Amino acid sequence: MKIACITTSKIPSSTANSIQAMKVCHALQQVGESVHLWVPKFQTATWPELAKLYGLSKPFEVDWVTFFKGARQYDFSWKAVQAGITWGTQVVYTWALQAAVIGVMRKIPTAMEFHDLPTGTFGPHLFRTFLNAPGKKMLLTTTRALASGLEEKFNVSIPDSILQIAPNGTELEQYEHLPTPSKARRQLKLKDVFTIVYSGHFYSGRGMEILVSLAKALPQFQFLWIGGRLEDIEPWKNKLAQAAIGNVVITGFIENQFLPLYQAAGDILIMPYQRAISGSSGGNIVNVINPMKMFDYLASGRAIAASDIPVFHEVLNGKNAVFCIPEDEESWVNTINLLANDKNLRQRLARQAKQDASQYTWKTRARHTLDKLQQLGER
Repeated sequence: MKIACITTSKIPSSTANSIQAMKVCHALQQVGESVHLWVPKFQTATWPELAKLYGLSKPFEVDWVTFFKGARQYDFSWKAVQAGITWGTQVVYTWALQAAVIGVMRKIPTAMEFHDLPTGTFGPHLFRTFLNAPGKKMLLTTTRALASGLEEKFNVSIPDSILQIAPNGTELEQYEHLPTPSKARRQLKLKDVFTIVYSGHFYSGRGMEILVSLAKALPQFQFLWIGGRLEDIEPWKNKLAQAAIGNVVITGFIENQFLPLYQAAGDILIMPYQRAISGSSGGNIVNVINPMKMFDYLASGRAIAASDIPVFHEVLNGKNAVFCIPEDEESWVNTINLLANDKNLRQRLARQAKQDASQYTWKTRARHTLDKLQQLGER
């Protein structure tokens, strides 16, 4: 099957949406499909550069499309869909509602992936147009909560025949044969002491305030913060310096292929999300968020401590993670101390996490998508 993938994400970049799009395309290529990705032209990269940045092994075609800045989403989407038609695509797979609408209007089977509710002036209209248009289509949502949110907001019922609940995933191959935390720390030239790891961006709602408080309250432990853009890191470095907190190591952005080793350096992996989480398009995504780090954490085979956010319970539970009250320093301190002092508990959580990760691979996700697309073609 020839699949034209279309995303408005900036590629190459370190944004979560660009990483997710590249992982989805890579998995579709890995399971035997012919994938061609079209993205807006901001800057380009060679395949070796993309493979290194995103942790990819099987090449697929990527084209960068010039666009009229005054109508970026629409101009780009039209050009990308047309390029896919010229290529001979059998399916449009997109994260852009504009491209989804154009695809289905051009009578091409179209898969639209949602990570949040449609917003903005035209988002709701485009969603209704896509859903009501004749033609073969499918919707993918990263959480069941998001599918329910779409139905509630737009007063519609999305048929199971066109809906795929498609959580994000991980690549188990990258997490095979990880060293022990102690060995990983030595390889990375870190202090070999009990370590709590956070990986991801430093955006609003990710729990950076709690991370600072924990480092101050638990000076006996090492905190390893992985990721973040330079402009986001600097204010937190200043806060740490002003508070004379010296037990935090900040790595900055780490290329995806090296991320497993850094996560392996942790005895505990934490997700201290707050009750309000800013999405890339604005608004609060706390009810629908499906962070990629959650699946990598599972694959790492380490104890996980996560904020007790309802949507996380679609993946995490009391057997593979410990939950903390969001924004409650005491709850987090008590949980980390509990895990630090109970090796057996850490090991039980880690074993279950590793086992559960097998349900959430990018390739498994891709196969489910292809099954759905096949059913779509048969109707």
